[in-house]
Amino acid sequence: MTTNVAVGDPLIPGRLPANIFKVEILSGGPVERLTSVQGAVPVATVPGRVDMQIKLLGFIPLNRLVVNVVPAVKVIPGGHSIGVLLHAQGVMVVGHAMVTDMKGQRQSPALQAGILNGDVILKVNGNRVRSEEQLRREISRCGKMGRAVTLEVKRGQRVFTTRVKPIFCSETRTYHIGLYVRDSAAGVGTLTFYEPRTRKYGALGHVISDIETNRKIDLYDGKIVEALVQGIRPGRRGQPGEKIGLFNGSGLTGNIEKNTSYGIFGHLQEPLSNPLYPQPVPVALVYQVKKGPAEMLTVLKGNRIGRFSVEILQVMPQNRWEGKGMIIKVNDPELLRQAGGIVQGMSGSPILQDGKFVGAVTHVFVNDPTRGYGVLAEWMLWEANLMPVPKEKKVA
Repeated sequence: MTTNVAVGDPLIPGRLPANIFKVEILSGGPVERLTSVQGAVPVATVPGRVDMQIKLLGFIPLNRLVVNVVPAVKVIPGGHSIGVLLHAQGVMVVGHAMVTDMKGQRQSPALQAGILNGDVILKVNGNRVRSEEQLRREISRCGKMGRAVTLEVKRGQRVFTTRVKPIFCSETRTYHIGLYVRDSAAGVGTLTFYEPRTRKYGALGHVISDIETNRKIDLYDGKIVEALVQGIRPGRRGQPGEKIGLFNGSGLTGNIEKNTSYGIFGHLQEPLSNPLYPQPVPVALVYQVKKGPAEMLTVLKGNRIGRFSVEILQVMPQNRWEGKGMIIKVNDPELLRQAGGIVQGMSGSPILQDGKFVGAVTHVFVNDPTRGYGVLAEWMLWEANLMPVPKEKKVA
């Protein structure tokens, strides 16, 4: 098992009774700088890697641990409302259509060729597909020449090639293969953190998926821009609310380099500030997050970041890396009055506890808008390459 621990903290959070358990240091850079604390738990005072063996009664081997002792990472908390503009690799199939030919027969050539919803068309006739319009033009060109189009298609991890013969549609008077596709996505979310030294940011806290197929959008390029919140449709039981935002051409801007289970990541063009936290704050590691009071930063009107009280109800086991690291409950009267709790567009709103950045809001409970899931800050820092990734975990 591999885990991250901050410099100055016990290598094993909590206490081990010294008369029952013994921690034996096998190897590691900080070994010579280790000191004992209460019980049998050592403390590292310099960054590095430590291999440890826990023994029962001093001689029966139990767990063997590898600990990455990491320096404290500090970031500027977000809370800024952002517009997200993302272009996919290729175009994603989101539906099929029946094409009526000149004889009045209805058929879908693409469906007959085995193309399914969620498939991504990467190439057409050997050329990389960059837009829906490009694919449409190539289908029309081949149709007029009486030729089939050759499509390179990605389905999951599998990539295959198929040929589809366009049909001249008697209704639209153009050539079609019977597909609905989408080449981009746009929406409103929240910036989570900004690291001043590298200008890296993280946002949303969850993956961007196609709304029709619920499949992850493989990123070609994208950007984030400042968004102004013009209103909020409050959430109700069974009816998630949403922020109503307007993209702003000035202010905060950055690229999107990664679309992952823990959010989107990239670099900002200009330094970012937060009036509520003008100085960077420490990032809490998983074991430092606890149940109890916390605060959430988000925008309810315009671009003014507000501070709202929440409670962390549960912290999930550290080995569950699917993106749901904690459960939170909104108890701030003003946030409940204006939004009813958590609404769409709050995804990525940072959560702070005891002066540390501990995570971000990701999903609302459909049947209880006052509650939702959060992703842990350490997981987002993995994706941003700002903190070592445990050996057992592969990031996207």
